[in-house]
Amino acid sequence: MDYQALAERLLPGEYPPLQSYEEKYPPRDLPKGAEVTRLAPSPTGFIHLGNLFAAIANERIAHISGGILYLRIEDTDLKRKVEGAVEAVKNALRYFDIKFDEGAEIGGDDTYGPWYQRQRAEIYRAFVKHLIAEGRAYPCFCTEEELTALREEQTQKKEITGYYGKYAKCRNLSEEEIYRNLDAGKPFVIRLKSMGDPANKIRFHDEIKGDITVTENDQDVVILKSDGIPTYHFAHAIDDHFMRTTLVIRGEEWLASLPIHIELFDALGFRRPRYGHNCSLMKQDGETRRKLSKRKDPELSLEFYRKEGYFARAVKVYMLTLLNSNFEEWYLKNPEKPLEEFRFTAAKMSKSGTLFDLDKLNDISANELSRLSAEEMFDFLKTWAEEYGTDAQKGYFTDRGKMLGALTLCMGIGGKKRRKDFKTASQAMECLKYFFERPEGHDPFRAEREICAAVLGDFRAAYRREDDAQTWFSKIKEIAAKNGFAAEMKDYKADPAAYRGSVADVAEILRIATTGRANTPDLWTIQQILGEEETLRRTDSAITELSK
Repeated sequence: MDYQALAERLLPGEYPPLQSYEEKYPPRDLPKGAEVTRLAPSPTGFIHLGNLFAAIANERIAHISGGILYLRIEDTDLKRKVEGAVEAVKNALRYFDIKFDEGAEIGGDDTYGPWYQRQRAEIYRAFVKHLIAEGRAYPCFCTEEELTALREEQTQKKEITGYYGKYAKCRNLSEEEIYRNLDAGKPFVIRLKSMGDPANKIRFHDEIKGDITVTENDQDVVILKSDGIPTYHFAHAIDDHFMRTTLVIRGEEWLASLPIHIELFDALGFRRPRYGHNCSLMKQDGETRRKLSKRKDPELSLEFYRKEGYFARAVKVYMLTLLNSNFEEWYLKNPEKPLEEFRFTAAKMSKSGTLFDLDKLNDISANELSRLSAEEMFDFLKTWAEEYGTDAQKGYFTDRGKMLGALTLCMGIGGKKRRKDFKTASQAMECLKYFFERPEGHDPFRAEREICAAVLGDFRAAYRREDDAQTWFSKIKEIAAKNGFAAEMKDYKADPAAYRGSVADVAEILRIATTGRANTPDLWTIQQILGEEETLRRTDSAITELSK
C-alpha cells in the first residue's frame, strides 16, 4: 500500500516539517532538576476536589524545584463543553491560590502556547499525517451502531471491550476498499495501529507508586476524530512533549490508559514525561469506604467549598495533610508559616486510597480562621457575601464598626484564648445574624413565662447603656434576687431547693430575649454593640410574646 498517498488523501495539504515544531517549542531554559508540571482540565463545568488535589501537588513540585506550572485547557470534546466552564475553572483555582506561571489566559511566557487544544489542531494533524505515512495509523469507517454492537458482543463473550485484534475490522482493509469508502464519502476516524502484545508486560516506574507492571497496549485507539480534532490521548502526548512537561501528577484512574500513552510516545518518537498517579479520595460510608462520587457527594465539587465559604488556606492545609504524610507534623510545629516553606515531595504521597474527612477539614478551618484579625475576617466574609450571600447579609457590612465589634467579640480577640466558633463563611454569617437582624425564633425559655416576663420587665427598667460591665452585672444580680433566683452562685450550689435557679438562669433569659440563643459570647458586650434602643426593642418584643 502507498501510505504516503493515503496520508495525502486523508489529510490533504502542506504541513510544516515535523522538525520545525521542535524548533518552535525548544527545550526550556531552566535550572537542572527544575520540573515542568501542568494542570489540564476539560471545560465540562465541573472542577472537583481531585483536580485541586493534583493541582496542589503539581504546583508545589514545580515551584520547589525552581520550575514551571502551566494551565492547559483540554477542549477537544465539544459535546461535553459547557459555556463559562473555563472561567469557572480559573475562578476556582484562583480562589484556592494555585499560582500558575503561564497558560490559558494566565500571562507569562507564551512561547509554548496556544494553551487551548482546539487552537493547536494543525500540530496534531501534522503528526497524524506522519503516522499514516509511516503505516502506524489508518482510517476507520465503523459507524456508532457497529461499534455498539461490537461492545455488546465482547461483553456477551466476557472478553475485553475495545477495538483490537480480530475486532479491528478496518485495520486490514485493502487499498481498494479504503479508497472505495472514501470515494463514497463515508465519514472516518484515524486510529493508531498498535504494535503491542497483551502477553508482554512493561515495567514502569511511577513517581508515587514506585515500580509497577502494566500490559502492553493492543487497542487501536482513535487519535483523530471525524471532525479533524484529536482525542485526549493523542493531544496530550503532543502537548506534553512540546510544552516540555517533565512530570505529570494525575489521578490513579489514568493508570488504565498508561499503556496507550506509553505506546503513543514511542510511536511519535518522543521522550515520555515521568508520571505519578496519586491515590483516589475516599469517603467512609457506613462500614465501607468508597470513592467520592459526583452524584452522591456535593463536597467533591470545588464550588461546594466556595459556596459554603471555606477559607482557602484551610482547604490547602487539609489537602496537604492528605498529600504528604509528613506535612501534618510540620504544620503543628509551624502553624503560622507560609505553606510554601514545607518541602513537598512526590515520594511522600500516599500509594493507596486516602480518606477524606469533612469533620477534620472543619476543625482545620476553625483553627485557621481563629488566627485572623477582625479586619482580615471582615474582608473574608464581605468577599464571600458579595458573591454568595443574601441581600440582608450583604447589608451587614454597611456598618463596619458594628461588624468589627461583633467579630472581635465572637473571635475572642483580646481575650486570654481565641475562640474557634467559625468554620466557614456561611456558618459564621449565621452565627453573626443576631447582631444585624432580630431573631425570628428563639431557643426555649426554661423558666415559667410569667417569671421570664417579670425578669425582662425589671431589666428594661434598670438597663442603661452607659453602665460598665460590673455595674450591669450588679443590676442583674439584684433582678435575680428580686425574682427568687440566687444572686450568688455559691448560695445556689449550697441550697438549690431554696431558689428558682441562679443568676446564670436570669442571664440566659436576657440572652434569649436579646439574641434568640441560650449560648452566646459575653451578653453585656453584645448589648453594647446592639445599642440601647435595639436592646430594649428586643426586650419589649420578648415581653409581648411572653404575655400572650
